[in-house]
Amino acid sequence: MMIDAHQHFWQLDQPFDYGWLQEPQHRKICRDFLPQDLRPLLKKSGVSRSIFVQTQHDPAENLWALQLADSNDFLAGVVGWVDLASAAVEQQLLEFREHPLAVGIRHITQDEPDDDFIIGKDVLRGLKVLQKHEVPFDLLFYDRHLKHATTVARELPELPMVIDHLSKPRIRDGAIEQWTREIRAAAEYPNLYCKLSGMVTEADWDNWTAADLRPYVETALEAFGAERCMYGSDWPVCELAADYGQVRQALVDCLGSLTPTEERRIFGETAVEFYKLNCGD
Repeated sequence: MMIDAHQHFWQLDQPFDYGWLQEPQHRKICRDFLPQDLRPLLKKSGVSRSIFVQTQHDPAENLWALQLADSNDFLAGVVGWVDLASAAVEQQLLEFREHPLAVGIRHITQDEPDDDFIIGKDVLRGLKVLQKHEVPFDLLFYDRHLKHATTVARELPELPMVIDHLSKPRIRDGAIEQWTREIRAAAEYPNLYCKLSGMVTEADWDNWTAADLRPYVETALEAFGAERCMYGSDWPVCELAADYGQVRQALVDCLGSLTPTEERRIFGETAVEFYKLNCGD
C-alpha cells in the first residue's frame, strides 16, 4: 500500500485565513482543492491513501478536515493544529483526538516572526503535552530553523517528530553544506523522522530537474535511513512547480535502486508506523 504522507485541501469560501494564496506568485493555486480533485491523481500514481496536513492555526480546520476524512475513504488521517503555547492545549488536543482519524499535530513554525519560537518555554510545555499523549508532531521549518531540531529532540526524547520537506533546503541556490551538517545532526536522534517532500517548490519552479533534488534526497536517506523517511507530495502546493505525477516520479528518480524493504518503508510503512495509521484494509 502506497501512502502520501503530506497533502492539503482548501476551500476558499471557508472562514479561514487564505491570505497567502492571494499573493501574485501563488495565483496558480488560488482556487479550491478538495478530495474529488486529489482522488484521480492518487489512483493514476498508484497511491492508495493520503494524510491531510493542516494549513490553518484554527481548530475549526481540524473539524472541517475530519469531516472530509469521514466521507473520503482514501484519507488515512488528519494532522491538525492546537495552540501549543496556550494553557488550554491539553483540552484542545483531547477534543481533537476524540476522532479516530486525528493522527498528529503541526504548527506553521516557518512563518513565526521569532526564529526561536519552537524552543520557547511555553511551546516546549505544549509539546510535552503531545509527548504525554503520544501524539506525533510535524516540524515545518525553513533551513534556518533546522538547528533547533536537535534541541527539541533532546528535550522531548519520547515525542515522535518528522521534519517536513527536509526543512526546505535552498535547492534553487544549491545551498547544501550547512543544511547537510544540520540534517545529519538531527538524524542522530531516533525520534526524528524526515519527509521526502516539498522539494520542487524550493527549486527553480520553471526549470528544475530530478538532478537538482538528488543530493538532498540522498543525504536525507543516508542520514535517516529508509525506516525514518516517508514520501509526501505536498499537493497542491507542488502544483506551483510540478503536477502530482511529476513529483512522485522525481522522488523515484532521486532514490535510484532500492531494496523492496526500503521501498515499502519510504512509500508507506514509515508513515503507518509514525502516525499509527489503521490501514489494515
